[in-house]
Amino acid sequence: MKEDYRVPQDKILRIAISGASGCGNTTVSGLLAEKLRLPCINYTFKNIAKELNIPFTEIIQRAKTDFSYDKKVDTKQVELAQKSSCVLGSRLAIWLLKEADLKVYLFASEEERAKRVQKRDGGELSEIKAFTAMRDKEDTRRYKMLYNIDNSNYQFADLIIDTEKKSPEEIVELIISCLLSKNLIVKTA
Repeated sequence: MKEDYRVPQDKILRIAISGASGCGNTTVSGLLAEKLRLPCINYTFKNIAKELNIPFTEIIQRAKTDFSYDKKVDTKQVELAQKSSCVLGSRLAIWLLKEADLKVYLFASEEERAKRVQKRDGGELSEIKAFTAMRDKEDTRRYKMLYNIDNSNYQFADLIIDTEKKSPEEIVELIISCLLSKNLIVKTA
């Protein structure tokens, strides 16, 4: 029998999930939100690129010097997350969503992350590694300048998960177990 979960009545549950590109943020956030029947908030630079009808790589380049892209993404995500129970998946979710009931940080090696990005988007692995390394460095620089956040310091997260050898479903089960142990959700079936 399939297990079913819900947020206790009259409670609001906000789960923040962060990690670098290729760690599984988007996949895990979506699966968890689906399993808990909660909205998944994952508004990113990719959404902005689509809205502006320009290549994603151009947004990354523009964001190096124009912080309005970061501010737009971050402000919109937090505004949406503050409205109701949700799963917020973003690079800075655990830092920016102060009222998150559970903060989860996902990590994996640079090699594994590049392989995942290649599998998802295609391309040459060496180019993806270089782009990912550049993006990580730029993200860290911008977050420090914009918010004085050091995104390499995530030890305060409630749950830190190495995603390298775990499937997205296994990661979701770890998060569910943590939520149950904190009485943030209840099992209904």
